[in-house]
This record gives sequence, structure tokens and C-alpha cells, in this order.
Amino acid sequence: MRKIAVLTSGGDAPGMNAAIRAVVRKAIHDGMEVYSVKHGYNGLINNDINKMGLGDVGDIIHRGGTFLYSARCEEFRTDEGRQRAAANLKELGIEGLVVIGGDGTYMGAAELGRLGVKTVGVPATIDNDIVGTDVTIGYDTALNTIVDMIDRIRDTATSHERTFIIEVMGRDSGELALNAGLAAGAETIFIPERDTKMKDVAERIQAGLDRGKKHSLIVVAEGVMSAEYCSNELAKYINIETRISVLGHIQRGGKPSASDRVLGSRLGAYAVSLLQDGRSGVGAGISKNELTATDFTYVRVHDKQYDNSIYLLSKELSI
Repeated sequence: MRKIAVLTSGGDAPGMNAAIRAVVRKAIHDGMEVYSVKHGYNGLINNDINKMGLGDVGDIIHRGGTFLYSARCEEFRTDEGRQRAAANLKELGIEGLVVIGGDGTYMGAAELGRLGVKTVGVPATIDNDIVGTDVTIGYDTALNTIVDMIDRIRDTATSHERTFIIEVMGRDSGELALNAGLAAGAETIFIPERDTKMKDVAERIQAGLDRGKKHSLIVVAEGVMSAEYCSNELAKYINIETRISVLGHIQRGGKPSASDRVLGSRLGAYAVSLLQDGRSGVGAGISKNELTATDFTYVRVHDKQYDNSIYLLSKELSI
């Protein structure tokens, strides 16, 4: 393989730039030409594809987001759009493509694979919900950002003796809410994987109040309900003063942690090695600190399992 390309797609995640840098420099180190694709799959369709040099990825390893940009692409959902994307790659002689993103990004790569483009995925999403890897790029940074924000909110909750309800990202996965809640000492955590009864939450808060506790923290994954809805429902069972805080997109931003920079570097370089070995239709990953490759088809039909023991532990420690 002599020419490859790299793109980022889906939600941005801290550490994506480290992965891009690793793809470009590993490819050049091994004697290949490497091209960047701007704006995700839109760039493939619009032929926004440019040859990269070593200097093009200088001074980006510490930056959040993705300097290749990311965007949704409705046209890529059509057969005509995918055919055009594949044709543009083939016209430039590009034989392999590294895609950096989540499961939707992987599925787009799988479609290109059916058109003869060799593809490898690099898991980058703050949700940490990709099958085939213990952790995804961006998760560690986002988790630490959330914990830092909750720590700050706790200061105010303590000062004013109030219950704060903090809404975090996680539409289908509760990984961020679960581990942030445990790390920040939240009394209650709502995640999509568990059915937590509001009446039980109210009883736990009341038990704390009865023994002299002055404040509480509730962490809610957005996929379960909004913080505002949680506050309204809680009011049906207990008479307490609550405040809500929606962290929003602040969770995505910021410079990547050391862990995400290392992970992005390892997985980006490994993706290039997989293409060199003739592998295609697989996502790079890491399991027990060993690099792995998982077929896109397996990723599509399986959901990543959350660790129920962490949920139980959080309840035990928040009595």
C-alpha cells in the first residue's frame, strides 16, 4: 500500500488530533503518501483531499477537537454519494482510509469497504461506547472535565445546603455519568442501562437529611431525562430546594489528557499498520493494554456492556 487517507467524523473528541498526527507520521515514516480529508465524509464527496507532510501535523497533539473538522453528511447516506466518495479516492490512487470517530463513522467506512476501499477505524468518542476496545479516545479527558465541574458545583451545593442535579452527555451510554458520579461522590446516578425509581431517590435523600446531611448531588445522563425533568419529578416525592446544571458541550472541549494523547498516538499508528498488513473493515482498539482489531460487522450488532459493579459500588458508598 502506497497511498492512504485519514478523516475524522461524528462528534469531536479530545485526542483526535493526536491520532491524526500518528497516522500521518507513521505512514510517512514507512514510506507511504498520506492525505487528509476535511469535514468528514463531506470531504470525500467534495474532493477536499490534500497531501500531508510532517510539518502539517506539527503542534496539534495538545489541541482539543479535530483540525480536520467534522460534519454530518446526508449525501453520504445515498448510494450515489458513496460511489462518488470512493471514485474520488480511487482517482487519486488512494488505497486505504483511516476513519477516526464512533460507530456511525465505522458504518460509513464499512460501506466504502464494499466499494473496494480498504478501511480501518480508530475509536474516538467521549461516550466510550464502541465495542472492541476497553476505552475510546476522548473519554478520559471528558470524564475528568465532568468531575472537575461537579467538584466546583459541590462547593456551591455545600455553601447553600441544596441538592444539585447535573446533566451530562450520554444518550445511549451511561459511562460518563456512572464513572463521573462515582468519582465525584454523587448520591444518585441515572444511566440508560439502569431503571432507577424516583421514589427510591427521594427516600435516599430524605434519609440523608434525617441524619443531618445538608446537600446532595444527582448526576443524570441526558439519555435518561433532562435535569429539569428530573427536578420536577423529584418534587413530587420530596420537598427540597434543587438547582440544575447542564454541562453541555463544555464536556467535549479542552486539551486532551496525557492518557488520550498516548491512546490516540498508539491507535492511529496501529491503524496504519493494519492497512499495511492488508486488514480492512476493522476497528483498532485496546484490551488489557494490548492492541486489537475488531470487525465492523461485530461492532454493528453488539452493544458495549457497562460494569454493573461500579453502579452498585456507587450506591454502597453514597449512603
